[in-house]
Amino acid sequence: MSVRAGIVVTGTEVLTGRIADQNGPWLSQQLLKLGVDVAHITICGDRPADLIAQLRFLADQGVDLIVTSGGLGPTADDLTVATVADFCNRELLLDPELEEHIAGVIGRFRPNTPDLDAGPTRIGIRKQAQVPAGATALPPTGTAPGVVIPAVGGDRPIPTFVILPGPPGELQAMWPSAVTSPAVAEVLSRADDLQQETVRAYGLHEAQLAETLRRAEAEIADFDRLEITTCLRGGELDMVTRFASGDADVYRRLLGVLTEYHGRQIFSTDGSTIDDQLIDVLDGRSIATAESCTGGLVAARLTARPGSSAYVMGGVVSYSNDAKSDLIDVPAEMIAAHGAVSEQVAAAMAEGVRRRLEADVAVSTTGIAGPDGGTDTKPVGTVCFGVAIDGRPTYTVTRRFPGDRERVRTLTTTAALHLVVAQLKRY
Repeated sequence: MSVRAGIVVTGTEVLTGRIADQNGPWLSQQLLKLGVDVAHITICGDRPADLIAQLRFLADQGVDLIVTSGGLGPTADDLTVATVADFCNRELLLDPELEEHIAGVIGRFRPNTPDLDAGPTRIGIRKQAQVPAGATALPPTGTAPGVVIPAVGGDRPIPTFVILPGPPGELQAMWPSAVTSPAVAEVLSRADDLQQETVRAYGLHEAQLAETLRRAEAEIADFDRLEITTCLRGGELDMVTRFASGDADVYRRLLGVLTEYHGRQIFSTDGSTIDDQLIDVLDGRSIATAESCTGGLVAARLTARPGSSAYVMGGVVSYSNDAKSDLIDVPAEMIAAHGAVSEQVAAAMAEGVRRRLEADVAVSTTGIAGPDGGTDTKPVGTVCFGVAIDGRPTYTVTRRFPGDRERVRTLTTTAALHLVVAQLKRY
């Protein structure tokens, strides 16, 4: 990769887990789109010595760009600008125009602030208006300005810095100004035209994919020009490949090998998710859910997308046996004869909720998520599914999933979506 970057997310609240980091992954995605390879993402508390250590590490790795997030506020623990300025051997200078701009922003947001001209608020404003010598201030999208510091060459070069605020909304709004600033634009002008492609598979084990990749490495010239990462998530195996545009033919040959060996398990070669594909195969039909062990997770997955009200009729969490009978018409004698975790009950749940909610398609889940409740014939992880489609026989299947309660429920949710797509594609 011709241009490499490092990201430092600052904030003790992030380091200790009180707040989940959203900025690191978002910045990484944006940089990749610009052809920049992100070599490291680190999280650092609000301690100058620790931040200096992170910056030194990244600079010693030879990165061209360091992006920081957080630590730009008016309080004593907001020390990112001062610390980075110290690392870059640049004096902090008060920018009077920036000071008045920040004061104007606060005045609009809090017009009755009593100490806007003098006192603690003004002291905080002056702190935020300190800019390293030779740096460019980025206009605030909240109250905190960002900063871009140009690179410095020499025996121990200092990369270009982009210092951004911590709140994700402010950071993302400031990003266009950062990437168009002259110092950052110069770095980006040296970036490769990178591509990223994602293959998604279901029912494929990591060991099987690893063996196929070893085969491909032996068969495909320039295979090492592809950067491949794999991730098993929610029962699906994702393979993400990054490469320069000039190596697109190498990737196409790899894709040919993958489809040859795993065509049945691969459900997406264009990055689309099973959620995307479900909408496509519904093709105007409506869907409903009847859930026991998943407790509404399937319905939550279906309704997570904007516009889902156009095709999701609703869902019923029929956790108890009485709820199965009273809400979606599962015969009590059927539950007594076969048990709540059975394909017979799964079929009746899907048919009942489809009829009750007047949907075209319905999917049901009933199982034993654990940690207790399993038997020799129905151990923990046993889940029965039903897929009812208007005008067709109801499909049922039983699966057994490994792991703890959370994992079983997650795997069940993913499986439910795949089963619906598979059944709709059959016809």
